[in-house]
Amino acid sequence: MEIGVDSFASAMFGSKELGSQDAMEQLLDRIVAADQAGLDIFGIGEHHKKEFLDSAPAVILAAAAARTKNIRLTSAVTVLSTSDPVRVFQNFATMDIISKGRAEMIVGRGSSIEAFPLFGYNLNDYDALFNEKLKLLLQIRDQEFVTWSGKFRPELKDQPVYPRPVQEKLPVWLGVGGTPQSFVRAGSLGLPLMVAVIGGETERFRPLIDLYRKSGHEAGYSPAQLQVGLHSPGYVGVNDEAAIADYYPGYQESWTKIGRERGWPPVTKGQFDQLVSEKGVLVVGGPETVAEKLLRHSEALGGIDRFMFQMDIAGLTHQQLMTSIELIGNKVIPLLRQHKTVHSR
Repeated sequence: MEIGVDSFASAMFGSKELGSQDAMEQLLDRIVAADQAGLDIFGIGEHHKKEFLDSAPAVILAAAAARTKNIRLTSAVTVLSTSDPVRVFQNFATMDIISKGRAEMIVGRGSSIEAFPLFGYNLNDYDALFNEKLKLLLQIRDQEFVTWSGKFRPELKDQPVYPRPVQEKLPVWLGVGGTPQSFVRAGSLGLPLMVAVIGGETERFRPLIDLYRKSGHEAGYSPAQLQVGLHSPGYVGVNDEAAIADYYPGYQESWTKIGRERGWPPVTKGQFDQLVSEKGVLVVGGPETVAEKLLRHSEALGGIDRFMFQMDIAGLTHQQLMTSIELIGNKVIPLLRQHKTVHSR
């Protein structure tokens, strides 16, 4: 199981006085720390809000690529519905060159909708935009010269798209929420699947992941091609008590604020305790607890290939996040690998 971290490049980590320049520098320091700690991947989201600095994720990832050596770098997610697939490909192909072949992208429709009015798109075209642009992006990835026509973008006639990436086939994952159609689409296209699970019990996604695998099998793809990743809120502390004490106050504040925007009730301590329980979605605790929970999640979902911690929307300080990244690399990943070694004998 590959392990990584997703960030939304929050402008304020544990301090309302932290400016954008310092917040960005700290984020890049965390990506370097993740690389040095042996994490497999680091992702940057895409939002167009005051509290986040991730409106141009490829720029952040390119800066990180120049400062790291081994860690893979991805968007998490690119809101493809409101982007030009040609430009998206060029940005990530360029980043792939800078990183010497470590670029990926996760594309999705986007759960935040602020990009639609910002770039002049109609929300009524939410799925049609994504479907058309995904097909174009994949064609650009697979063909140097592109002939294409569609509804939402001017046609291309035998048009070359440059630069080409270092990797022969730039990895494109499909980011999904809970819509069955999205799981079927990913399977039918043979794309790796990144499932965002932010509430409830993780195992409830098993029928949807089974649907993905069934759709992929029927389309002729092998199990090895049908990778499954999981993106969930999480945090690793020195032990369970310390992790919860660090994480809960900021989580309660942030998710209550998000709830006001989306019509959810305020977060209570009882709800939080349920979410950090054995089957709950929050992967919060000491290294042993977190490793055990990841293994349970994987078993419940029929096996997962990648897990991404979303840590930076719980008001944690830069130092807390740096310590958590170190614990993931030095404690959690070895525990997971030890389990794999034991069970492979």
